[in-house]
Amino acid sequence: MCAPDSSSAVAARFTGRAATAERPLSGALTEVGLDDGRTVMVKLVDGPGAARAEAAGLRWLSDAGTVRVPVVHGADGSRLVSDRVTQGPPSTRAAVRFGRELAGLHAAGAPAFGAAPPGGPVEAYIGLAPMRNVPGDDWPGWYAAHRVLPYLRRAVDAGTVRASEAADVERVCERLPELAGPEEPPARLHGDLWSGNVLWGADGHVHLIDPAAHGGHRETDLAMLRLFGCPHLDRILAGYEETAPLAEGWAGRVGLHQLFPLLVHAVLFGRGYAEQAVAAARAALRHAG
Repeated sequence: MCAPDSSSAVAARFTGRAATAERPLSGALTEVGLDDGRTVMVKLVDGPGAARAEAAGLRWLSDAGTVRVPVVHGADGSRLVSDRVTQGPPSTRAAVRFGRELAGLHAAGAPAFGAAPPGGPVEAYIGLAPMRNVPGDDWPGWYAAHRVLPYLRRAVDAGTVRASEAADVERVCERLPELAGPEEPPARLHGDLWSGNVLWGADGHVHLIDPAAHGGHRETDLAMLRLFGCPHLDRILAGYEETAPLAEGWAGRVGLHQLFPLLVHAVLFGRGYAEQAVAAARAALRHAG
C-alpha cells in the first residue's frame, strides 16, 4: 500500500484507479501508471492555491474547444493530476494548426482584462512569481498597473533595476494609450506561453501546459512565444493570421508586450533579464518617436 501523501495515492484519489507504477521525472513531476493502462502526471506546485489556480486555467483553456490541453483529474493544496502528453517531433503542419487553434482560443474571450478563469483565484502565479488577476476596462491602464509596474517596483527594491532605468519603463507606461495600437477586446490568454509550455504531441497536435491564464491582449501570448523562441514560429504566426489577422503595426509592439515576462524574469532570475526589459522599453519609446 502506498503512503497516503505519495504521488501514487494522489493519482489514485483523483482518477479513481489503482496506481501500478511511479516514476519521478524531477523534484516536481512524477509519472504514475494506472491499472487501466493510462499514465498520468502528478505535479507538485509551490505557492498557496497554485495547484488549483493552474487547474482552473487548464479547464478554462479547454472550454474554448480549440487548443489541446491535458485533461485535469483534480488538484489539492499542492498537487495537480493531469493526463500525460506523449511527445513527438515538431512539424510545420502542427505549427500551422496550432496557430489557428491559438487564434480560436484568444477569440473565445474573457469578461475583462485581468479576469481570472472561472474558479481561479485573484492571487495567482506566473511560474514562481505571484500574479494578481484584477479586472480592468482598458488594456493600457490595466497592463501598466497590474502587469508591468508591480514587477518593476519589486525589481527596483531588490536592486535589479536601477532608478534611471526604471524611469524609462515608467515612461512607457505613461505613453501606453498611444503605444498600444488599436483597441481590442479581452482575449483568453494562456499567459505563460514560452516554448517549454508548448508540447509537440505524438498525435500531431500541439498541447499547452502550465498556464497563467487570464483575460489580456492577444499580442502578449504571441510576444512571449517570440521572446524565448519556438519551433516553426513563422508557421504558427501564418496559421494565426489566416484565422484572425493581427492589427497593423503588431510587430513593432512585440517589445511592449515582452515587458511583462521580462520583468517577471528579472524578479525571479536577476540582472540579465532586467537589462533586456530596459532595452525593450527603450526600443518601444524609440519606435513611438
